[in-house]
Amino acid sequence: MTPHDRAAIPPSLSYELYPPATPEAGDSLFHTIDELSATTPDYVSVTFSGTPGRRRASVGLIEHLVRNTRLRPLAHLTCVGETRESLDRLVREFLGLGVRGLLALRGDLPRDPEVPSGDVPFAHQLVELIRDVEARHGATLAGGKLAVGVAAYPNRHPESPSFLHDVEVLVTKQRSGADFAITQVYFDPAHYVALVAASRAAGVTIPIIPGVMPMANVRRLERLAMMTGVRPDAALLHRLETASDDGERRRIGVRAAAVLARAAFDAGAPGLHLYTFNDHRASVEVIDQLDLPAARSLAVPA
Repeated sequence: MTPHDRAAIPPSLSYELYPPATPEAGDSLFHTIDELSATTPDYVSVTFSGTPGRRRASVGLIEHLVRNTRLRPLAHLTCVGETRESLDRLVREFLGLGVRGLLALRGDLPRDPEVPSGDVPFAHQLVELIRDVEARHGATLAGGKLAVGVAAYPNRHPESPSFLHDVEVLVTKQRSGADFAITQVYFDPAHYVALVAASRAAGVTIPIIPGVMPMANVRRLERLAMMTGVRPDAALLHRLETASDDGERRRIGVRAAAVLARAAFDAGAPGLHLYTFNDHRASVEVIDQLDLPAARSLAVPA
C-alpha cells in the first residue's frame, strides 16, 4: 500500500533541521530550505541544544523561517538543566517570534553528576509548563492553542528499564497535554508497528509519526548507534561501507528509508518525519519514491 491509497486523510510531511555551525554551512542550509519548501511540508522542526551560541543560532534559524519563508517551524525545547523561569522565558520568546508549535524534550542528562538537572527534569513536566504559558497568553494566540509534540521510542531508551516503561512515559506525556509524538530513529519496520500497538493498548490516542533517517553516512550511523544503543541492520551497513561512492551510498540509504516509511504507512502511520541532517537531496528522493507529493495533493482544494 502507498500513501496515495489512503486517500481519506492525506499524510503529513515534516523535516528536521539544525542551526548551521559556519557561514558556509548557513549558505548550504538556505539552499536546502528552498528545496524543502518546494515539497510543501506541514512543518519543519528546529533542534535546540548545546552551547549558548548554538541555541542562539537555533533562534536565528527559526526567525529566518518565520520572516523569510512560508514554512512553519516546530521549535525544539529541552528542559534538563533549565529553571522554570528560563523555560517560561524561552516559550514566550518563541511565541513572540510567531512559533505555534513546540517539541517538548527532556534532553541529555549532564555527564557531570555535580551539575544540577534543573527545575523541570522530565518531558511531561515541560509539556505542563508549556500549557501553563499558553493559558496565560491566550491573547497572543488569538484564542488558539500551541501544537505540542513529544518524543516516542520504538526501541528502548538507553536509560529506561524497559520498552513498556517507555510506553507508560508516552501515556504520561499525553495526559500532560501532548498533541502528537514523533519517533526517534529506528531501523526495523517491526519496531514502529510494535510501538504503536503497545501504545494504543496502553491508552495512547495521539498520532505517532515515524521519524526516518535516510541512512547514507556510515560514520553518522555509527555515532548514532553509540548514542542511542540502536544498531542498523548489519547487511545494510555492509552495503553502505562497500558502496563505490557517495552517490551509491545515498541511493542505498534512500531505498532503505523508503522501505521503513512504506511499512509505517502500511501500518497506518499518519505521516512521515524525515531527519535531513541539513541535506535535502536524500529526503526529497525518499518522498519521490513514496509518491508522497501525489498523495498530499489530495489535501489541496480543487
